Amino acid sequence: MFDLGSTPAMPRPIQRSASLRTLAQSPEFSRALNLVGQTPLHLDRLQDMLVLRRKFWGVEVAMVNRAELPKPLRLLEILQEEGLRRTPVLLSPEHPVPELGRLGALPLMTPASVGLLDILADRRAQRDRLAQKWRNRLSHAEAQALRVTRQNMPIAPDHWILRADAAQQQKRRYRGWPAALTLAYAQANRGSAKLFEAHEGRETVAGILVLTHGAGATYHIAHSTERGRRLSAHNLLMWNAMDWLAAKGIRQLDLGVINTEDASGLARFKLGTGARLSQLGGTWIYWPPLGRRLAPLAALDRRLMGG
Repeated sequence: MFDLGSTPAMPRPIQRSASLRTLAQSPEFSRALNLVGQTPLHLDRLQDMLVLRRKFWGVEVAMVNRAELPKPLRLLEILQEEGLRRTPVLLSPEHPVPELGRLGALPLMTPASVGLLDILADRRAQRDRLAQKWRNRLSHAEAQALRVTRQNMPIAPDHWILRADAAQQQKRRYRGWPAALTLAYAQANRGSAKLFEAHEGRETVAGILVLTHGAGATYHIAHSTERGRRLSAHNLLMWNAMDWLAAKGIRQLDLGVINTEDASGLARFKLGTGARLSQLGGTWIYWPPLGRRLAPLAALDRRLMGG
């Protein structure tokens, strides 16, 4: 029976990738975690991959979120070498990694898809990529008496966009970042949490918060009032954000999960920007003491996990 603990370590270094890092694997995210007292484990032999550690019902779990896993076996070996020999590992890779099933990891959640928007230096070409209805709504917003402002996210726990986001999470029954972590990101990475707001007169009718990380960025929080929706303010803010990101040399904007069943309107909005769908790798759990013993069970769901 195969046991990862008995596998000799591979001494050769792994070359660092020039690909864009996701928010969850970025140095900026690591700095925010440190500021709120959650020190991640950095695997310097795997391009400084971030591993979070959390306790669920008193059991410590290691979490690897949205990382590139070209060599999943090497990752599992290194985690054991780092002292996590009996620690369950939750793996949510950036792309499907069917090899995880053959290594004994069990699938927990099937892969979702995210929207990835290429940010072009040529602004005319960027606008041409917009879906026709999206472009029409942008033109509608540009014809309104809207004023757009841009600023670093204020370090204010009671900021209106944080309150609106908390209310939206409660209403739609999902969990996003806690406000404290969003503020820590803004504080630890000055200039990398940018708030765009649309105003009609003295009233703020919409806002979006974009987080930058290296040459990438993530669409983090957004909210629009009913008046803002009638004015298509969200489209105007997104377009302004794209312009700013292009000026900063950002190459890609991660729009988050595309959910066509439970949030079809938001999915249409995201895809209307010209974003492409990218399938994630689902969520797996691996328990080192069992090694490959659970591989036959994982094989039952391999097709659902992109294998």
